[in-house]
Amino acid sequence: MCATDHSVSRVGSAAMLGRVNYADLTPLQVLDALDAVGLRGDGRILQLNSYENRVFQVMLEDGDAVVAKFYRPGRWTDAQILEEHSFALELATAEVPVVPPLTLQAAADGSQVLHLQGTPLTLATLASPHSAVQVDSPPHRLAVATRCAGRQPELEDPDVLRQIGRFIGRLHAVGRRQPFAQRHVMNAAVDGTRARDLLLAGGFVTPAEQPAWEQISAQALAATVAGFASFGAAQPLTTLRLHGDCHPGNVLWRQAADGTGSPHMVDLDDAMQGPAVQDLWMLVSGDRATMGQQLNTLLQGYEQFSDFDDRELTLIEPLRTLRMLRHSAWLAERWSDPTFPLHFPYFGTAAYWSQQTTQLREQLEAMDG
Repeated sequence: MCATDHSVSRVGSAAMLGRVNYADLTPLQVLDALDAVGLRGDGRILQLNSYENRVFQVMLEDGDAVVAKFYRPGRWTDAQILEEHSFALELATAEVPVVPPLTLQAAADGSQVLHLQGTPLTLATLASPHSAVQVDSPPHRLAVATRCAGRQPELEDPDVLRQIGRFIGRLHAVGRRQPFAQRHVMNAAVDGTRARDLLLAGGFVTPAEQPAWEQISAQALAATVAGFASFGAAQPLTTLRLHGDCHPGNVLWRQAADGTGSPHMVDLDDAMQGPAVQDLWMLVSGDRATMGQQLNTLLQGYEQFSDFDDRELTLIEPLRTLRMLRHSAWLAERWSDPTFPLHFPYFGTAAYWSQQTTQLREQLEAMDG
């Protein structure tokens, strides 16, 4: 058996974590779900890019357009989703440009089994047509938001970077008001160890590459944990409510009629409790000097609205390392979803793990430097 076949055939226990039944989310089922919350589509529906959830743009009979998000079963609890919604609504109330969930209500005919939650009611749970006969077919959970069009920001423009910095500073000013009670709290040791253990226990790393990857991943994780531990009890690392996955693809740039533009966030699916730099480091790229200049520009805008602890800049490479480990584990957990082998065919190959080993070795050097 070739290395690629070996890695895919041993999806094993981690596959259960990624199991999901989206097969019944046909256009008709999506329209029926929106009907159940009083939003009647006119038949025009477009599936949008999303690996984690299933997201659809739906045109309504009244001429408006909405985006319906069906959450991946088992990823978040209802309480975690509702806390995400509450944060989005708090940001919108503070006039931070995010797209909050709409308040939902049951349709008058009551033809579908529907449960609404939240204050206001923003999360709908609808029974899957298959759930009565299939144990592994849980109800669908649905949130709806107004459609918000835009494009990816031009990060090479310093004025754009400063404006995004101001936006994130405003978001973090709200995020500092209180901590999350239900959402994920970043913990380098726990998160990194879980990701590494899942990959090794599930047999995802190809045999020939496993010894080198296992050794370097252990060293890189230890250096990552040490980077966070360096803050110590005397001057602890401050955490706050974050977007959590603030890379350029998740920042929407909207152009106004007068030619000016502004950043928006359309989704807080990965909102978490963590250090402020988590929402900044993925927006910069290039060599160390270039990234330093870009970060300075971002912080010029950021610090107009929120304080920043410069010590957190030492966490950029540890955070990059942690993201690499968690990304591989994320792919492994989701491998039973047909979308993932289709879009990530390289995952699990010998070449993939060889590249990961090289990149982790480079990260170790970067953290030591």
